[in-house]
Amino acid sequence: MRTVLYLHGFASSPEGRKIALLREALPPSEYRVVAPDLNRPSFEKLRFEAIVEEAVRAAREARPDVVVGSSLGALVALEAARRGVTAPLVLIAPALGFGARWTSKLAPGDPVRFFHHGQGKDLEIHRPFFEEMAAVTVDRDPPKQKVIVIMGEQDESVPFHGVKSTWDRWEASGHLAAGSRFLPIANGDHGLIGSIDGIVEVIRTT
Repeated sequence: MRTVLYLHGFASSPEGRKIALLREALPPSEYRVVAPDLNRPSFEKLRFEAIVEEAVRAAREARPDVVVGSSLGALVALEAARRGVTAPLVLIAPALGFGARWTSKLAPGDPVRFFHHGQGKDLEIHRPFFEEMAAVTVDRDPPKQKVIVIMGEQDESVPFHGVKSTWDRWEASGHLAAGSRFLPIANGDHGLIGSIDGIVEVIRTT
């Protein structure tokens, strides 16, 4: 029995469509999928530090064989790795190289409203979260363990070139672990729902 720790993205939840499809595709006789709720301390008052603490807590309890991070969850996975979570990483549509984009297109005011896919409706969230994320540098250096990045070339939320530039920098550093790979998905969007079979195969072979 292998354990997969799944870290969902921004404005999502453990009941998101991607995690549901992964649960269906990974045989329950072979895989245990653990997906903590990362809306910490709440979506309205989201803080990166609180998200990471929840992810690290879940990892210590679950002892995963692989950590899967989606979008914002990929940054959480990288920070969890820095704090001692040693399982290999599969990063799906990761928000790498995003930087100031966290704040550049925000609506004015505080709080701001976003559609929360887990709740199925618009919710308010405080502006300081985005300011905090704009300053996060966890993607500056590659993780120590094997990392596989799966990225759609037509991602409408996270620019492909920013993720590829980050990967190229990691590669140039000479510090990527053996077996690390960058897997571009032609015509893939941010959700990558149409690429679930390929994602599952990566998880199974990581």
